[in-house]
Amino acid sequence: MASKILANLIVMGSGILLRAFAQAYRQALANASRTGAAQEAVQNTVRTGSRAMSEIEARQILGVTEKSTWEEILKKYDVLFEKNGMQGSFYLQSKVHRAKECLEAAYQAKGQGPTS
Repeated sequence: MASKILANLIVMGSGILLRAFAQAYRQALANASRTGAAQEAVQNTVRTGSRAMSEIEARQILGVTEKSTWEEILKKYDVLFEKNGMQGSFYLQSKVHRAKECLEAAYQAKGQGPTS
């Protein structure tokens, strides 16, 4: 008899909790759509994901100036890439690589890149 009462309490309690969570979720969705937070979050995700690195940001990452030669950029790239590879920061290593790619494209456009 006691087990039957306990089982009923568990079933009823979980049903009440489930309905409360569903109602809270619906309310959160309504609040987000009313304030525009959901659309803003999606737009920020899309904007951040598709954003290309600027030449200024690439120069800051590699620590070079606009007057630096391609050889100086490659030396800085090699040092930073190897240092971050050894110390295990894949994120920084990928930023360094993307910075080199960005500057490589900029230098090729100017006719001073690695293929000239």
